[in-house]
Amino acid sequence: MKHYAFATELHALYDKSCRLYAAGQREAATYFSPKETAFLAANGLRVQDLYDYAEDFTGAAEPGWDIALPVEMVRRDYFLTVQHGVASPRVLDADAMPAKTDAVQGIEWLPRIIPKTKAKLRGELPGSLMYCCGGDRRFFKTHDIHPAEFLSLIWRHEHDDAAIIAWVVRRSQAK
Repeated sequence: MKHYAFATELHALYDKSCRLYAAGQREAATYFSPKETAFLAANGLRVQDLYDYAEDFTGAAEPGWDIALPVEMVRRDYFLTVQHGVASPRVLDADAMPAKTDAVQGIEWLPRIIPKTKAKLRGELPGSLMYCCGGDRRFFKTHDIHPAEFLSLIWRHEHDDAAIIAWVVRRSQAK
């Protein structure tokens, strides 16, 4: 595994996925060679992650590489450090997610984004959910939180939702 060149190799795959999506290719499974797919898997990433970035970037001009890289660096670090390079066998049940309109301490979306972010951190997102989708981006912008910063917060307080909520409340009030 190449560690120093990770960002460079991932950037090439990010750009490739954006080109393919913009050209009309909509089958994520056809985007990468077996070697490229193995590179993603060895670093805790999925083809779906890059497809989702490409889809949203093509349609909304975000999230860009400047968001994708730090998010995937946090995911990769968790994968290699906590999961010891072994993918989780679990997948988040999208139907069990809190509603988009649910709120905690007056902050809408927060009850939904906490389990979603935990699933992103652990590599347990289903193909139907994207971390940093349009709804997530609205939440992050509203509360002045970088998506990678939130992913790191979730890692630090993975088993303490009250600490996560308190941090978001403080950040939101400070903006």
